[in-house]
Amino acid sequence: MGQAGWKGFCLSLFDYKTEKYVVAKNKKVGLLYRLLQLSILLYLVVWVFVVKKSYQDVDTSLQSAVVTKVKGVAYTNTSELGERLWDVADYVIPPQGDNVFVVITNLIVTTNQRQGTCAEYEGVPDGLCSQDYDCHAGESVIAGNGVKTGRCLRVGNSTRGTCEIFAWCPVETQSLPTEPLLKGAEDFTIYIKNFIRFPKFNFSKANVQEDKNFLKSCRFSPKNLYCPIFRLGSVIRWAGSNFQDIAMKGGVIAINIEWDCDLDKAASECNPHYYFSRLDNNHVKSVSSGYNFRFARYYRDSAGVEFRTLIKAYGIRFDVIVNGKAGKFSIIPTIINLGSGVALMGAGAFFCDLVLIYIIKKREFYRDKKYEEVRLRVWQPTTWSLGLSGKEQSEERKEARVCSSGGARGWRTWLGQVWPSEECKGEC
Repeated sequence: MGQAGWKGFCLSLFDYKTEKYVVAKNKKVGLLYRLLQLSILLYLVVWVFVVKKSYQDVDTSLQSAVVTKVKGVAYTNTSELGERLWDVADYVIPPQGDNVFVVITNLIVTTNQRQGTCAEYEGVPDGLCSQDYDCHAGESVIAGNGVKTGRCLRVGNSTRGTCEIFAWCPVETQSLPTEPLLKGAEDFTIYIKNFIRFPKFNFSKANVQEDKNFLKSCRFSPKNLYCPIFRLGSVIRWAGSNFQDIAMKGGVIAINIEWDCDLDKAASECNPHYYFSRLDNNHVKSVSSGYNFRFARYYRDSAGVEFRTLIKAYGIRFDVIVNGKAGKFSIIPTIINLGSGVALMGAGAFFCDLVLIYIIKKREFYRDKKYEEVRLRVWQPTTWSLGLSGKEQSEERKEARVCSSGGARGWRTWLGQVWPSEECKGEC
């Protein structure tokens, strides 16, 4: 860049740009501008303020507590357990009523287990053997039931057998009943009490109508939101599953309680909404579907020797999940969103400017009208003007040379007359 170029660049740093408003009599661009304005206005009013309620201050730090209770009894008569009546203390785990609880629906019972030696279950790969040296004494059986003793137990003349183990014998029974043990659990009831609080607005509420007589006879329905007493079979159905199928091998059900409160309205308008879904992978036959766990009950015989009953329980696990938010009018988000809307209006004008000066056919004409360079030059007295009278010299001082970036002609005023300025034309 030469000296003249650097000089021009430095002088341009002291230029001042001001807006010039040009009224373009172009119906197409004018219609486009009004459509953009209308679209932005509709977006601001309908989406931002009506749908999203962006004029509100929002609290999402929901504080929640859940209390659950299950009620119902079931009768069973099996060869392992005999006649038995099951109540809440038998089939609900844990008993204290948290937001996660399990209702047992099926069992595999192994009775009278005592610590001693017996053959490992033949379905455990690490417990299979051909000779004694396949069973290393003191080594735990991987995914098995006990510790190897060093002996390989074979039946008759069989070449394959299973390792002898020290364990609770006999080992766990593997046969699953052909139907759910507690098939009457479908009619059990689940009571879910939920307390919520939005600390920012100091707003609290519960999902229960405090009327004991009402709660004794009511059942939950979409029209009865403040009776959180659910029939277990209905919850399974709302989650898209069949009770008899899920009761066989268990499953995981989510009960979602959603609180979406507009605190600009009355507190009675803040209501809970319930959603039900199954969380375990029940769509394909895999080891990930279902839900089970084991527990044991211990006893002592008359000789003081300990024995136990091992129970593998299949059940329906319920996870109560609470979410919510509350909103209330606040001037700060209202001003912020109004400011954003005004900025979008400016973006619409910018887009129309691009169309006007770069896209339409007469863009050169509109560009010359929009961008104009104005230069004011100070009057210098000339030799011929020194002979003029004071009034004539005052008129001469009014001279102004104006050159436009588009190459328009310059004009000068002298003695009240308008003349083309050749000197100005040369500068342009």
